[in-house]
Order: sequence, then C-alpha cells, then structure tokens
Amino acid sequence: MSKPDPALYRPCAGLMIVNEQSRVFVGKRIDTKEGDWWQMPQGGVDPGEDLVEAAYRELHEETGIARDKAEIIARTEEELFYDLPDELKGKLWKGKYIGQRQSWFLMRFTGTESDIDLAVHDPAEFNDYRWTEPDLLPELIIPFKRDVYARVLELFRPHL
Repeated sequence: MSKPDPALYRPCAGLMIVNEQSRVFVGKRIDTKEGDWWQMPQGGVDPGEDLVEAAYRELHEETGIARDKAEIIARTEEELFYDLPDELKGKLWKGKYIGQRQSWFLMRFTGTESDIDLAVHDPAEFNDYRWTEPDLLPELIIPFKRDVYARVLELFRPHL
C-alpha cells in the first residue's frame, strides 16, 4: 500500500494521558450526535507550530491541564493517518482535508482531578471525562478512528 499524500491530511497532535494507575483520560465529545463515543484529546497543529508545543496547547485547551501537570514520556515516530467517512468529507476543516495525520504523545498526568477543567477553552471539546483501561480504547472511539487507536495502544504499550 502506498503512503497517503500528507497534504490531503490535517496535521494533528494526539495525547494519550495516563494517571498513576495507568488508566487513560478520555473525553465525551460535545458535538457527537450519534453514539456514545469517547476519545483521547487531539487537535490540529497550527502552521509553523512545533509538535511538542501543539501537544501542550491541546492538552490545556481540551482538558484544562497545565503544562507542569503532565510530562511527555513517549512519542510516535510515525504519523498515523485516518480518512474521514464519506459523509464528513468536504464538511470538516472547510473541506480542505480528507482526514488527519497524527503524531501521538504519551503523557504522564502528575496533577490531581482539580487540575482538570473541561470548560477552560470556549468552545469546549468535551462535556465529560473519565479514566479508562487502555485496552478499552478502540471500543470507545468512533469507528473510523479505531485503527489509529489500536496502533497508538500497540506503540505505547511498553510504556504503560
């Protein structure tokens, strides 16, 4: 299989945030109309933005967690790609991309529950969160992102 054209995919930083019990942070998306889908924080990388800086920016925007309450312990060497389902192509990201290319970061959460504030950014991404077992991640995510979640889990499992 040939590698996808990166220009067709939105650059993104994804975050697997684990707590002391090696459980993973997942948030319930506000904008999901169908299904009970939970996802790890992720978001676009701004033009010229360093991936590590994008990861910490997304960490704060989506969870309220400050930079000093999470440390990066691993990072994917490869970008992981997913395609949007046909019904979403042309609707998201002003139709510029057909999916995302993601660089993932494994972060250890060193704070407390009081350091989490889903409403710190307007608009908020999530309306609820929980800590879950890593092996449940592929079941919790919307189906078109499952392969990426399975790969993230495979790549980060030695660090969990």
